[in-house]
Formats: sequence, structure tokens, C-alpha cells
Amino acid sequence: MKLTRAKVGTTQTSKNKFEKQPQYEYLIGVDPGINTGIAVWDCGKNKFVKIDSQTITYCFESLLFCISEGIKIAVIIEDARQRTWFGNKGREALQGAGSIKRDCKIWEDFLTENNIPFKMEKPKKNMTKINAEAFKKLTGYAERTNQHGRDAAMLVFGRNHL
Repeated sequence: MKLTRAKVGTTQTSKNKFEKQPQYEYLIGVDPGINTGIAVWDCGKNKFVKIDSQTITYCFESLLFCISEGIKIAVIIEDARQRTWFGNKGREALQGAGSIKRDCKIWEDFLTENNIPFKMEKPKKNMTKINAEAFKKLTGYAERTNQHGRDAAMLVFGRNHL
């Protein structure tokens, strides 16, 4: 916003016509898995509305509800298929990674079939698995969160576009 002088001693605000407005009302961050992390970022207010973990079907229903209500949303998914770094994990962890890769494909298909704008994003080594205390300090979000929700939240924190 730009301040302009209306009369001596008073000011009024006027919108700069070139000022970029958020394209979406909400960005939804998703960390796929058995416990799907989901975070809802309000692009206009620059704050989290909700951070949680749910089943994949509950998440799908919630997104379809938003679309049916005319709410402008976009989804950012942490795409395990694009991961380029791997730690020393056992056989069970590798099987779990395969399951998460399958979930990423399911998400991609669901969003495509329902014409919901989305972006599949590569996991960032330094932005996942942040602990609750560091997350609270970084984001200011004071409600209780779990690891899945925080990972989803880091995908959309501070953003207003895909």
C-alpha cells in the first residue's frame, strides 16, 4: 500500500495497481504417508489456520469441500519420488519409503483428476524433521503439532503462490 496526502494534516491509503495480490486464498501443504501431514496457510493473513495429520481420504474430502465452496486453494506436496539424499535406513524404512512414493502418485492423480492446482516439490533436507520448539520459534504457531504436520507446514510457510 502507498500512502497519499488527501488534505493537509490527513492521509489516506490507496492500492498501488501493480501490487501483487495472492493468487490463492489458501495454500495447503501435504506430507504424504500413513499419517498424512496437512497444513493450511492463509495467504492473505500470512498465518497458519490449521496444522494436523489425517488419513489420506479425510484430506481428499476436505479439499473437495473447499473446491465445492468456491475457496481458491492450491496444494504443495512433498514428493518423495524426487528425494536425492538417503540416510542409513533399515529394510522397514525402505519399504515405508516405497509406500510413500505410491501415496505421492495417488495425490498427483487425485489433484489432476479434480483440477486442483498443485505442485509436487522435492523434499528439502534442512526443512524437514524440525522439532516442535524450533518450529514454534520460526513460525509463531503455538498450537500442538506433530512431525507430519510440521513437515507439511514447512512446504507452505511464508508463501502466497505455487
